[in-house]
Amino acid sequence: MNLQHDRIAALCEQLKLDRLPAEWPAVAQTTIDSNGTHADFLEAALQLQHDGLNERRRQTILRLSGLPVIKTLEQFDFAFASGVPRSQIQELAGLAFIERQENLVLLGPSGVGKTHLATGFVE
Repeated sequence: MNLQHDRIAALCEQLKLDRLPAEWPAVAQTTIDSNGTHADFLEAALQLQHDGLNERRRQTILRLSGLPVIKTLEQFDFAFASGVPRSQIQELAGLAFIERQENLVLLGPSGVGKTHLATGFVE
């Protein structure tokens, strides 16, 4: 590593840009390979940092949610929970209800998979 890389890493640390120190060289090389501009590099580097921030935020919210072990919608047993319409769950999995600012309420007796579905939507 050279001194400039060290200075960039130090600045990233001071600015709390945790993803950039390790990944900016690859972003720079990709920009060069695609004949990109300085603005293309900056946009890609900022997008990388933004994606990392969103992932950390998602992980924190998931941890704080108090939900049990994470389960996916692919693991859901539709045969066991015969009253759950697969097509409706697949439509909800697209999360369009969030963009429409609608609530999702899962109702049913104990043991039919409401928590499994809730964690599947989160994941």
